[in-house]
Amino acid sequence: MMTLSSRQAISQTQAPGLPSRAGLGLKNEHFSDVLQSAPDIGFFEVHAENYMVAGGPFHHYLGLIREQYPLSLHGVGLSIGGEGALSREHLARLAVLIDRYQPQSFSEHLAWSSHGPVFLNDLLPLAYDTDTLNRVCEHVDQVQSTLKRQMLLENPSTYLQFQRSTLDETDFIREVIRRTGCGLLLDVNNVYVSCINHRRDPLAYIDALPLHAVGEIHLAGFAEDTDSLGDRLLIDDHGAPIDDAVWRLYEQLLARTGPKATLIERDNQVPAFSVLMAEARQAEWHLARASS
Repeated sequence: MMTLSSRQAISQTQAPGLPSRAGLGLKNEHFSDVLQSAPDIGFFEVHAENYMVAGGPFHHYLGLIREQYPLSLHGVGLSIGGEGALSREHLARLAVLIDRYQPQSFSEHLAWSSHGPVFLNDLLPLAYDTDTLNRVCEHVDQVQSTLKRQMLLENPSTYLQFQRSTLDETDFIREVIRRTGCGLLLDVNNVYVSCINHRRDPLAYIDALPLHAVGEIHLAGFAEDTDSLGDRLLIDDHGAPIDDAVWRLYEQLLARTGPKATLIERDNQVPAFSVLMAEARQAEWHLARASS
């Protein structure tokens, strides 16, 4: 595990964090909107894997936007929870990208997406036991040592649970943060989706997390279906407006943490930029209330 001195060295090289404002996931269809209107927004976030090339139009526009706004890089392909070793090539490309843009935040998912040479384009759930805990901590330590910065780990949205799990998800996350010194990206939509699917209390889940470690919050929409027993089944699809229940949970979270950088995520059925800005303004209203 990473030593205390190693964590201190990383913390001393940390860039300033994201502002405690609302931000938007930056989509290529909105590049022109951002550059032409210069919106009053706290930050933008991009998926790191979309920029792991040397050049091209995505880099051109992101470079212009980065000159004006704080930036968060959000990884989706490291496979932090995978059974195999992390890809050194992927980590090296990520390090180049972070050096190029000097983002205020880097985050990844508590999930796995690769097995041997096979990469699955999904974020798959983990069994929460001692072996998985040790492996995840080793991987987080490797990422932070390579990047020489703290990373944020995002809580997952899940649709099944493993019988072999011996730890609650919140205890697992707490222990990873304690051992590695990483931060927490608290996705409120993921909390709501998972808790409804597994018949848990979303607020109790939040209260069991190490809220002192929250460095960023995510808000998104979900799709709804029913399972084979006819019960509600929520799908974290990032393709709809943020649900009222998620807004209420967000307000309860801010009452515990105070204002935190908050991202509006929309990855499917992406609407007009003005629609996303309206959701960002709603988040800003909640942030202002939390600071008063």
